[in-house]
Amino acid sequence: MKYIPLMTKSLILSFVLLLFALSAQASYILIPMDENQKNHLKAYGIAYWILEAEQEVFWLLNYKGGSFAFKNNIKFQEECVTRDVSFKIIPDAQYTKILLEINDPERNMDAIKLEVAPKIAVYTPEVNAKGEEIQPWDDAVTLVLTYAEIPYDVIYDTQVLEGKLLEYDWLHLHHEDFTGQYGKFYASYNNRPWYREYVKRLEGLATKHGFEKVSQLKLAVVKEIQNYVVGGGFMFAMCSATDTYDIALAADGVDICDHMYDGDKPDPDAQNKLDFSKTLAFDKFTLKKNPLEYEYSSIDVTQTRKVPMKLDYFTLFEFSAKWDPVPTMLTQCHTRTVKGFMGQTTAFRKDEIKSNVLILGQNKAVSEARYIHGEAGFGTWTFFGGHDPEDFRHYVHDPPTDLNLHPNSPGYRLILNNILFPAAKKKKRKT
Repeated sequence: MKYIPLMTKSLILSFVLLLFALSAQASYILIPMDENQKNHLKAYGIAYWILEAEQEVFWLLNYKGGSFAFKNNIKFQEECVTRDVSFKIIPDAQYTKILLEINDPERNMDAIKLEVAPKIAVYTPEVNAKGEEIQPWDDAVTLVLTYAEIPYDVIYDTQVLEGKLLEYDWLHLHHEDFTGQYGKFYASYNNRPWYREYVKRLEGLATKHGFEKVSQLKLAVVKEIQNYVVGGGFMFAMCSATDTYDIALAADGVDICDHMYDGDKPDPDAQNKLDFSKTLAFDKFTLKKNPLEYEYSSIDVTQTRKVPMKLDYFTLFEFSAKWDPVPTMLTQCHTRTVKGFMGQTTAFRKDEIKSNVLILGQNKAVSEARYIHGEAGFGTWTFFGGHDPEDFRHYVHDPPTDLNLHPNSPGYRLILNNILFPAAKKKKRKT
């Protein structure tokens, strides 16, 4: 055994004692969210986990990419290490200095206190008898929730119609077709077993709940979700769940489905009977009447845009953190320029977005909005175009994205901003 001189042992002991002393003074953990963060996505999971432990988390808007700060605790340190999340231990004095910098009227920053972990529901089809999803594609939100280790419940039409939404603070709408046209997959997939099983399941659900058509079932679900939002809920949707939600609302009482979807022909005057006053986001759009066309309306730009993958980016707007904390929270990121990605609904035509809707991210060069937000009653909604932020063109049957390869994904960060948003902005629910 190598001999360590007494003086050296004394120095080592002094150093260890000094570390303990510094640790005792260090009363906050800071999770930076700028380019120095090793794992942005799991950092959100840490923030959620601490909220679940009934401890406060402060979201430092625009400070080092939207950092998180909370009281120091050895268990919190260990969890950050376990999840490979970068963090710093800072003393009270340094944290106070940071808050002073944030509170400077000349700085576009703010500190938002997160208090309660929101209870999350994902609206997505039930699994089959083998435990597999009926639809042969994955969902970006469930992927990132699982990766970030944020818990959620799966619900679908039955639970919505039974009033279960009131048990949740935040609702994500899977890539659903709320118009009752089964995703308009008929031309390409009507002979595939998964498509036939999907149709059979939805027709069974419609019958179970007393509806003659799937379109009527979906409209009832949309109205329940609308009541949830107006009453104070937070709703987030991606891809086709965005435009089909509004199309269903506008077409309330109007048959827009062709015979292969509901057994009879659509109303020939359906376009003129749409009521745009009922929609959340979109106005004066035109329906795509061809039942074999893989598109619902003029809202989406997928079929008309000509943006090559290498040039496909959208820009996040910068809002005033002190005066507009909500959009500032929703756009927190370590970059203002985010890679674009396709979907059945990729992006929204700007001239068909209502004037009271807030555009959070856009591709100005082609006049399309990618990320939009608005209020309805006591609640809010956010629509995000595209299918998967790290898969430019995700096809049916493609394998799910491995987020271990994308721990710093800006696009996935935008999804997680929406997850924490309800913890910062509790509203009184209307009863």
